[in-house]
Amino acid sequence: MTYTISNIARSKGDPKVLHAGPSSLGAADRLARALGWYSIALGVTELFAAKRITRALGMEGKEALVRAYGVRELGHGIVSLSPDKHLGLWSRVAGDGLDIATLMMAMRHDNPKRDNVGIALAAVLGVTLLDIIGAQGVTARHRRPRDRPRSYRDRTGFPQGVQAARGAARDFKVPPDMRAAPALAAVSNRAPQEKAQEKARPV
Repeated sequence: MTYTISNIARSKGDPKVLHAGPSSLGAADRLARALGWYSIALGVTELFAAKRITRALGMEGKEALVRAYGVRELGHGIVSLSPDKHLGLWSRVAGDGLDIATLMMAMRHDNPKRDNVGIALAAVLGVTLLDIIGAQGVTARHRRPRDRPRSYRDRTGFPQGVQAARGAARDFKVPPDMRAAPALAAVSNRAPQEKAQEKARPV
């Protein structure tokens, strides 16, 4: 699907992408991307359907709080889709804690929608588990070991040795598009000859 969209954006005459190659994303990266899009979808829902959410949970009057949580979810989603996805996932874990605390406050006995709150609480707990797994996986995958610095002592820049590199460019021919124009070449070749003739003239 992605390469189909990219072909539409290509100019006429550009090569077409026939199929996608293997992805370099690991399982943790794919989970982070899925959670990022989920967070954005949840944030949009909380922003534009706050009244329905509060009515379903028996939390009328908390629409502003739900919308604030929606803005928070949008931020979590954007960061989770960025190169700093580990920050987005750990921030989601912290946000899950706020959601759980808010739902626990709604689990009062006089709430007629207490069953709905229980279902929502179970869903948040499940998503929290996924957030923790994703955050730990992404952090471990992209962490650089500090106790073992990289060593490049075995790299010289000459894979076949220095002796094999000597004289390797003797047969090199300058490509036509890198050569000087004929007129410029004639001028540049004539200049040294004129200087030599001037030196040879008697004073």
